[in-house]
Amino acid sequence: MAEFKNVIQVSYEIAGQNDHELKGAWNQNFFRNGNPVILELGCGKGEYTVELAGRYPENNYVGIDIKGARMYKGAKTALERKLENVGFLRTNIDNISSFFGRGEVDEIWLTFPDPQMKKARRRLTSTWYMRFYSDIVRPGGILHLKTDSKFMFDYTLAMVKLNRLEIVSVTENLYQSPLLNELLSIKTFYEKQWIDRGIDIKYLAFRLEKRTEWLEPEDRFEKDSYRSFGRSARE
Repeated sequence: MAEFKNVIQVSYEIAGQNDHELKGAWNQNFFRNGNPVILELGCGKGEYTVELAGRYPENNYVGIDIKGARMYKGAKTALERKLENVGFLRTNIDNISSFFGRGEVDEIWLTFPDPQMKKARRRLTSTWYMRFYSDIVRPGGILHLKTDSKFMFDYTLAMVKLNRLEIVSVTENLYQSPLLNELLSIKTFYEKQWIDRGIDIKYLAFRLEKRTEWLEPEDRFEKDSYRSFGRSARE
């Protein structure tokens, strides 16, 4: 991927020490336009990122993941489809503030993140990460969560309510909901497998706010009892 023009790769050690040259300048120096910047965190193979970019050319999309072997497929597909409004960043999400300036991002997508049932801080919807997100996302920018995990959904919804964030949309069964539209109907490889197994897809969208104090909900949520694709047993 070092030869891909749509990929930025930075090691964890370097990213944690200095701000990247693209911080605050993605539109000027990478996309070369003034369109909204939307991130997919933990993008995996980049299926959602690439499909969003193809359907909505009026936006810029950046898929972020630490595993290059997965990201390679999405980056290559984007090049083959000649999509100029999509890029990929290979780094750890903990370093996201080194790559994006305050208010530079318009929206964030989290598509089927690991629920991390044992460690709240590692959940991508934990208040630990909300501190990072609310700094780089413009005030009122939306965070979208699609998940198969009821544990992840319940935890995130509790976190949102506890911190009195504005809920934009919420459903525990997306594909039986009037919320389903072109944007939300994009299915990843794993999402199709969840549906085939009869597992309902949950969706939650809420607005982010910059604040100094975040309240973490108590971990009293029923844990998922099944194995997740590519992950260890959840219970």
